[in-house]
Amino acid sequence: MELKSTSFGKHLAQHPYNRVRLLNAGVEVSGDKHHYLIPFNQLINIRCKRGIVWGELEFELPEQKVVRLHGTEWQETQRFYHHLLKVWESWSQEMSEVSAGVLQQQVENITRIEQQDSWFKRTRLAEVQTKIKRAFEAIPVPVERLVEFDNCRDDYETCLRWLNQGAQSVVQRNLAWTEQVISQNRDFFDSVETSPLNDSQCRAVVNGEDAVLVLAGAGSGKTSVLVARAGWLLRRQEALPEQILLLAFGRQAADEMNNRIKERLQIDGIKAKTFHALALQIIQEGSKKVPKISKLETDSKACRSLLVKTWQQQCAEKKAQASGWRQWLTDELEWDVPEGDYWKNKALAERLGSRLERWLGLMRSHGGSQAEMVEQASDEVRELFQKRVRLMAPLMKAWKAKLKEEDAVDFSGLIHQAINILEKSRFVSPWKHILVDEFQDISPQRARLLSALRKQNSQTALFAVGDDWQAIYRFSGAELELTTAFAHHFGEGAQCALDTTYRFNDRIGEIANRFVLQNPHQLKKPLNSLTRGNKKNVVILPEDQIEKLLDKLSGFAEDDDRILILARYHHLRPEVLEKAATRWPKLNLDFMTIHASKGQQAEYVIIVGLHEGKDGFPAAARESVMEEVLLPKPEDFADAEERRLLYVAITRAKHQVWLMQDKERPSVFIEQLEALGVPTQRKP
Repeated sequence: MELKSTSFGKHLAQHPYNRVRLLNAGVEVSGDKHHYLIPFNQLINIRCKRGIVWGELEFELPEQKVVRLHGTEWQETQRFYHHLLKVWESWSQEMSEVSAGVLQQQVENITRIEQQDSWFKRTRLAEVQTKIKRAFEAIPVPVERLVEFDNCRDDYETCLRWLNQGAQSVVQRNLAWTEQVISQNRDFFDSVETSPLNDSQCRAVVNGEDAVLVLAGAGSGKTSVLVARAGWLLRRQEALPEQILLLAFGRQAADEMNNRIKERLQIDGIKAKTFHALALQIIQEGSKKVPKISKLETDSKACRSLLVKTWQQQCAEKKAQASGWRQWLTDELEWDVPEGDYWKNKALAERLGSRLERWLGLMRSHGGSQAEMVEQASDEVRELFQKRVRLMAPLMKAWKAKLKEEDAVDFSGLIHQAINILEKSRFVSPWKHILVDEFQDISPQRARLLSALRKQNSQTALFAVGDDWQAIYRFSGAELELTTAFAHHFGEGAQCALDTTYRFNDRIGEIANRFVLQNPHQLKKPLNSLTRGNKKNVVILPEDQIEKLLDKLSGFAEDDDRILILARYHHLRPEVLEKAATRWPKLNLDFMTIHASKGQQAEYVIIVGLHEGKDGFPAAARESVMEEVLLPKPEDFADAEERRLLYVAITRAKHQVWLMQDKERPSVFIEQLEALGVPTQRKP
């Protein structure tokens, strides 16, 4: 069947198409110079319109394309249109049956996902969406038309929702599953630890993404979550005990975790390790060698002695070295250096020892050649940094010679060797799940070890628990950005927050949280307290009132109440503590640096040394070019890490915090705390 424009219509319309012919499953529109074939499987709609004299047919195609035929006699146009419509609709109904079958397969797959008793991983969404796209490509009608057919409409809309709002669909599906599975396993969550887990803890434990960051504020029960996570994986049979690896940063923390796992889960197969113990195992199994750890790593005195002795020898034997070191100490560190053979000065050598140890440690952690280190420096400091590296080179050489003499390795070398073995596939990782404690303390080197483990076994899930608000170890190489940009470094997954603290009241929480969040680089998270406090729970006092404060405490503190006295530096220990044993024999007093107090808690906390200037808090930046180049870049916010350090100090307290200020030269933090509403009192 065919429809043509009239001679007059063709002349008047001046249109490229003047003839349409019905084919087996399509139409052919043509003119004197143009020809267009429209299969039914590309046809979205057909419209018949009446002009003043003639008829018009309009064929709608995908991507808003329209082909028109003008100048046809109106009655003939109507007859052709109705016949074409009948043929097209009959074909469409037949094709809708085929389409319905294709869509049904996708919906059955989606239904299986929605009904399966497990977490639906974000990484699987891409697979589902790819299948839906391929299904749409295999459908014999334009997908826009699927809403026209009763047998296709609902399934099409379901597929479309997973395609266009897939992430949202996954969140809704996982939320429903999470609520269901927590309810079904309430006995486990109520008994896995000494106290029942709260909702945010439960949700973190069951999250099944391949990379999960759990932000655990102070006192929010991060250890309980790690223990419960291990227990959950076993309960769900997602892993055998030997397929679960727990990592801690210190031996004591690893031992505590092992004891807690054994006590609460009643199993021996899961072993918490330090990163160094992990590296040791990888080397032993991957190279059949048993590395020996150098005594220099466990004996700081011997380490510093070796470095200072080498430094003194270099200065004594080489004028260029002596001159270079003098310039470094005076110009950059602004130290007072004696005239003449300054390297023989005992006090100066002792003071420098800790710096030499730190600088060498940073160079060893970097692991690259001297040239690679220098290349890493910015243009502004590269020349200066190169001079410093050359001055350190003899100390590095002496260190390596000592390791060779001992036939031993240092901790940095241990991790470098382990990464090398993993990258060469000489070690087959048995772990399906890696759980890391205090993740905010992770360094780039340890992060590379984790990444190498996961790359070696692509099925390995990472469950990291930490708190960016308590990241206070940049000086030892920790990189905060590995936590705050977790997904960038370890893959898209999930971020959860433990929203309840069991340690301090809401007044301590309010002040500490608002204070740390003045830094916009910190991740915002809820941290609610179970107990109410009042304005007097955080107070600023003059530092000369500490004796009267302890007198007052001795009157109401219970015998087993712990009182922590914290300072930025160990040598700021208050003199009044010398007589504490006899003056306040019933008070349970402990003094420590704030760094050492991490992980501790007490009923009452007294923070001393809140002054500016020498040994002040916040501490003045005293980094040399070595730290500037080899340490992770700090955030662009004043006193960022020092602010987190004070946050750690404040949040050690359960009931009350006193901040002891020097009224003559108060810390800048005092003014900021007052602005947050912390009251200043003349006496306790």
